[in-house]
Amino acid sequence: MGGDRELIRIVDAAMAEAVRKSGRWLACRPGCWECCVGPFPITERDAARLRQGLAELETSDPARAARVLARSHTAQGLDEEPCPVLDPETGTCDLYSSRPLTCRVFGPPVVWGGDAVGVCELCFQGAGDDEIAACAVELDVEDESGETSVAQALLNTRAHSPAST
Repeated sequence: MGGDRELIRIVDAAMAEAVRKSGRWLACRPGCWECCVGPFPITERDAARLRQGLAELETSDPARAARVLARSHTAQGLDEEPCPVLDPETGTCDLYSSRPLTCRVFGPPVVWGGDAVGVCELCFQGAGDDEIAACAVELDVEDESGETSVAQALLNTRAHSPAST
């Protein structure tokens, strides 16, 4: 996962710049989880990172990890269910440091692979297109294809654990 750490470092640095440039326009804060509802595709690399994060959580906080897994069973394929790693009481991500790239880049304006990534509808209220474009950052990274969902990735934890390979 060394290449993954570098990918995350690059993405997180770009997003820190996007947050800096966006300033007051950003509504995204801990407890805001507007974008955390319904299933969304993640890559196999994201899935591996989530499984690693869940394994670490099982060691540090087994009860919290069990709640994440229970929510994964409930959320599988349901359009209106929050992401299974979202703690419904705090509105924060239980696997934040292991979150998928989709979660890392949503909110501020980002251009990735020539395409604009969605800007949160709660952000940039009253901003014009030029103001939004001035805050955009370009991400020039590749990630492999192959998609799954957060719930499926976590439910497949045992199949991908180091002991089973």
